[in-house]
Amino acid sequence: MSLNDYLAAAKSSFSPERDTTVVIGNEAADLDSMASSVSYAYYLSLSGVNAIPVMNIPRNDFALRTEAVYLFGEASISLDNLLFLEDINFKVISDKGNLNLVLVDHNVPGAGLAPYEKNLKEILDHHADEKKYPSDVTSDIRPVGSAATIVAERFVQNSKEKIDSDVGKLLLGTILLDTVNLDADAGRVTGDDDKAAKELMTITGLEQKALFDKLQFEKFNVSSLGSYDLLRKDYKEWQLGDVKCGIGSVLMPALDWIKKDSDLLKVFQKYAGDRDLDVLLVMNAYTDPDFVRNLGVFIPDEDLRGKAIKFLESSDLGLEIMDSGFGDGEIAFYHQGNLGISRKKLQPILNDFFTT
Repeated sequence: MSLNDYLAAAKSSFSPERDTTVVIGNEAADLDSMASSVSYAYYLSLSGVNAIPVMNIPRNDFALRTEAVYLFGEASISLDNLLFLEDINFKVISDKGNLNLVLVDHNVPGAGLAPYEKNLKEILDHHADEKKYPSDVTSDIRPVGSAATIVAERFVQNSKEKIDSDVGKLLLGTILLDTVNLDADAGRVTGDDDKAAKELMTITGLEQKALFDKLQFEKFNVSSLGSYDLLRKDYKEWQLGDVKCGIGSVLMPALDWIKKDSDLLKVFQKYAGDRDLDVLLVMNAYTDPDFVRNLGVFIPDEDLRGKAIKFLESSDLGLEIMDSGFGDGEIAFYHQGNLGISRKKLQPILNDFFTT
């Protein structure tokens, strides 16, 4: 049974009435977490375990993981055959005594899974071992570059014949992206990662550089995302005194974004309204060919907007107003001259302003 056929069968036969092993990654749900969940659940199923992977995000958030969208497609995985958080009720399965939990790419259950620690059976992870799990849990926790490396080792050792092009791409692509193409200078790759990757390439004939380059491109390719998703793809928010402030990071030029979406102001209004924000900033970052930053400022309240704009324009950001076509309304875009001020550095600057 192929990987995608397994996923289709596992989802269609899923029932809280059956003893079920749920394989799930961490709450960040990056490529490693999701690819390792899918591949390890498949691996367990090969030995007769009723295992099913669950993506630790809502289904609508999957599109934001553009590198995962690409690699899952290359591995012939249909999203219709995947389970996401809204598709499963852990409490119901647990209450029926049918939940066996396997963690990959983390070793401490997040808030959503904390009530089911008693159901924890196995852990595969490459982060620091926090040793907060029950002593009878089977664990393989090592400081390798990718959790997918540990899964790949299991396949190579016990189910080598099941490593076809799809399984190979899913595991190899994840290992390459996590280890920056097995580059020792990046400080992420270990001998185990290198060995697993080379085994996968030998078995499948996949070409290392081409796969890595495409994944690296897709990781930063936001062309398929709408404006609302662009805002939430890389977003953080804080309560700064009485002001609730959110900052999104968008990897495209502000002017290109404005041209692409004629309803951009309405999207900002909806996004800020949905999150009850007083201030919504967007930091656009891209290369053209040198590194460039833009800053978008959306503040509905006129008085607050005037004060904040005055502060930002006189700050060390080095702002120059952009001819964005929005005039003097709720939103303004700037060229940011000081390239050294990232979101991490801007947040404390804003905190000082809004709390004094």
